[in-house]
Amino acid sequence: MTIRFILNDREVALERLSPTATLLDYLRLEKRLTGSKEGCAEGDCGACTVLVGRLVRGRLVYETVNACIRFVASLHATHVVTIEHLAAKDGALHPVQQAMVEQNGSQCGFCTPGIVMSLYALWMENPSPSRAAIEQALQGNLCRCTGYEPIIKAAEKASETSPDTAFDAIARERDSIMKKLASFKTGETITVGNDSARAVIPGSIEALCQVLREFRDATIVAGSTDVGLWVTKQMRKPNPVVFINHLEELQTITETDDSTIIGAGVTYSEALPVLAKSTPALGKLITRIGGEQVRNMGTIGGNIANGSPIGDTPPALIALGAQLTLTSADGTRTIALEDFFIDYGKQDLQPGEFVTGMIVPKTKADMHYAVYKISKRREEDISALCGAFCLTLGENNTVERLRIAFGGMAATPKRARHVEAALDGKPWTEATIEAARATFDSDYQPLTDWRATKEYRMLAAKNLLTRFYMETVGTPQELVRFSKEEA
Repeated sequence: MTIRFILNDREVALERLSPTATLLDYLRLEKRLTGSKEGCAEGDCGACTVLVGRLVRGRLVYETVNACIRFVASLHATHVVTIEHLAAKDGALHPVQQAMVEQNGSQCGFCTPGIVMSLYALWMENPSPSRAAIEQALQGNLCRCTGYEPIIKAAEKASETSPDTAFDAIARERDSIMKKLASFKTGETITVGNDSARAVIPGSIEALCQVLREFRDATIVAGSTDVGLWVTKQMRKPNPVVFINHLEELQTITETDDSTIIGAGVTYSEALPVLAKSTPALGKLITRIGGEQVRNMGTIGGNIANGSPIGDTPPALIALGAQLTLTSADGTRTIALEDFFIDYGKQDLQPGEFVTGMIVPKTKADMHYAVYKISKRREEDISALCGAFCLTLGENNTVERLRIAFGGMAATPKRARHVEAALDGKPWTEATIEAARATFDSDYQPLTDWRATKEYRMLAAKNLLTRFYMETVGTPQELVRFSKEEA
């Protein structure tokens, strides 16, 4: 009945805790560690960025996270590092902090702690980062006054100092931290709170099945990149909350000749290098989902399970013909991913059932596969629509197999079956593409909201089909293009 973690250099044990208490509130209000700031309370600006270290297959891995949407109850057996832990006890600045000073990387200073923590994580994992790697590390940090060039120069300057320096507290204490975190992982189920506010941390998949059998109305939280906003923006109080981000059984990636099997607890960051190699278009799509902090917390399984019509990964995976594994105390079943989405807010989940993984087919040499994310800004933005196309051409350049899926065009991620039927067996030519555009109206009736009008969405979807055709004329290739201007 105790949640244990390390906060900087001190062990924390909590027996009383709201399941929706955020790490940012805990740091600022309970511990008076006010370096982490609240800018957006939705994981967009990065001002609250801290590091969370966890044991991953025998390694101690530190990742940036958004403290504003990370729940304290999800921190069992982790090491939380805030900006206050970087400088030496005599006040000497950490090399990353010193580089920010020397390169004039801060003005008002509000966003600076979060930026320093993002650069610190990069400094530990990539001693000689390229400019592209630095920019990717800063995707989730917004700065309204300095401009990013001095910050990038600070990252380059910091790389001149080795992460193995004795100055760095984490480098010095890594072995002892690993031993402590390992001692916290007892495999027991932890329950904190009472009937009105209960957090449950199951010790295993079997325990999770039993918890969900007992609490049929429980909210499962993996990365909290969506549920966190329920709490901070909608003031919802889900109860009970079951946390699964620690379950190693859900964090596996297995490759076969034909597919990649991804556990529901695999984060975007963990999936990125594997998918970028097997299916490059998926890898490029993931780099457009949130910033580093969101990708370090969010999971592909969660993106699917929450059933959002604008989730980025479902249309991309549906076009590939992905399958979904679902588990409960009664056993496991496998369904086509496209069949999981029934209606807005309704998925094919039986009582006590949860998503355990995805089977993602790999693209073949004769396939054309593309994913297009359309959003108002390139970085850290939710899609107005996201379209995916997977095509195999047969003899005489005719359509042998075609799957088209869109998000943001209907109440669920949905196949464009009328468009597919209009092209099936037809010559892959500009004339047949032009004729098929009209059938989009039979597949989708998009809505107007603040991201895009229904007319824009429909025209963009039709244009993406034309674009896909233009890009596939030639040798088979995988392409991803995203910007609004390219729509």
